[in-house]
Amino acid sequence: MKLNKEIYKEYKKYPEKVLQFGEGNFLRAFVDWQVDKMNREADFNGSVVVIPPTKNGKVDKLNEQDGLFNLYLQGIKEGKAVKEHFVINSISRGINCYEQYDEYLKVAEQPEIRFIFSNTTEAGITFDENDKLEDKPQNSYPGKLTAFLYHRFKAFKGEKDKGVIVIPCELIDRNGEKLKSIILKYAELWQLEEQFSSWLNEANTFCCSLVDRIVPGYPKDTIEEVTKELGYEDSLVDVSEQFHLWVIEGPEWIKNEFPADKAGLNVKFVEDMTPYRTRKVRILNGAHTSLVPVAYLYGLETVGQAVEHEVIGRYVNKTVYDEIIPTLDLPEEELKYFAGAVLERFANPFVKHYLMSIALNSMSKFETRDLPSLIEYVNRKGKLPKKLCFSLAALIEFYKGKRGEENIELADNEDILNLYKSLWENYDGTEAGLKNIVSTVLSYEKNWKMNLNAIEGLTDTVTNYLSKIEKLGIKEAIKEVM
Repeated sequence: MKLNKEIYKEYKKYPEKVLQFGEGNFLRAFVDWQVDKMNREADFNGSVVVIPPTKNGKVDKLNEQDGLFNLYLQGIKEGKAVKEHFVINSISRGINCYEQYDEYLKVAEQPEIRFIFSNTTEAGITFDENDKLEDKPQNSYPGKLTAFLYHRFKAFKGEKDKGVIVIPCELIDRNGEKLKSIILKYAELWQLEEQFSSWLNEANTFCCSLVDRIVPGYPKDTIEEVTKELGYEDSLVDVSEQFHLWVIEGPEWIKNEFPADKAGLNVKFVEDMTPYRTRKVRILNGAHTSLVPVAYLYGLETVGQAVEHEVIGRYVNKTVYDEIIPTLDLPEEELKYFAGAVLERFANPFVKHYLMSIALNSMSKFETRDLPSLIEYVNRKGKLPKKLCFSLAALIEFYKGKRGEENIELADNEDILNLYKSLWENYDGTEAGLKNIVSTVLSYEKNWKMNLNAIEGLTDTVTNYLSKIEKLGIKEAIKEVM
């Protein structure tokens, strides 16, 4: 017996207001869950038509289950470990545009369609010069969307009130702007009338957005247990953490049509999303990257163990609150709330996040996620941030490739691995030898985009911490920065 509207007695049918490119775990646990919540708690009164952006989509499974699936939310909620699940009833149907292209275009003729969401991976928002208007369908997602919008323009004779709100979720910077520029490029390539480009600009709203939620997806390891608990089969069970955030850069009036706030959702409509993107990269990603070498060398294996550990947990906490937050420009209260949520997420007892899975390309990650905080801290405070410097020293020690007698499986670009291999193999055991390692690493401009030895005191500070780690071990060395 499989989940469908006969089994789910609370099934409701809503007008189709949303076109969604992508049917994967993330969009179902993020967008479709939010639409479901707005239907139940804010009278959004809308459903989602799902289009797979590639041939190998799941729409057949979706249609077999009448668009229904169970979402398990697992993680920390209001300070407690909570595991809960719901049937999501926001998807009306899926259309495979590779087999039902005309059906796909017919959706453009529905006056109620108002929102377009997508998550076609970072590689999805690309221009394919081989796409043509007459293709059924076009190869690229922007090509498919251009054809859809052109059909809508023609069907409603360019009426201004039939434009749509486009909010992509792909994790690329300025995603909405990039998508719009590609659509305008297709309009030019396909020699579509100028009125269409004008309608695109005047009647449609393209928003940039930032999404944040960890979605492990289908629980293959525990599906038998889940099926037993549900009492029926569900081929589309989805698992997500509790935390969610959607930052949408766009006009305030969208709130009236997308009443996320009335449903208690963590959706922010802002004039400029840059500070939020910076906040996520610096706090969430920065905390991850700075804790990995320290926690792993200390003998820990997972992020959860790290944040729960008496010493490392305090180290991570102080790094975030004392050295990263002071370098950011959003209201302090908001930053502290976000940081608290991040550390709760790190402690999620339902997610095993291995430190070594985050350790991939740690050098470039430190440059993107932690170096900006280090530099900004120096600019604002006139001194070096001790814990970020210690993390950098631990990173250099980590790239020695040893944890006690155990080998560390380093994963990075070949030039980085060769640099460290040469430096550690030629290390003579002296203080001068350590300083040579540190100054050579800090001068590696290919990674840092600058010579870090130019930051006053950094070379000596990192050398001092590295020396302590080498002589005393990480457990004693960390005491100096705590």
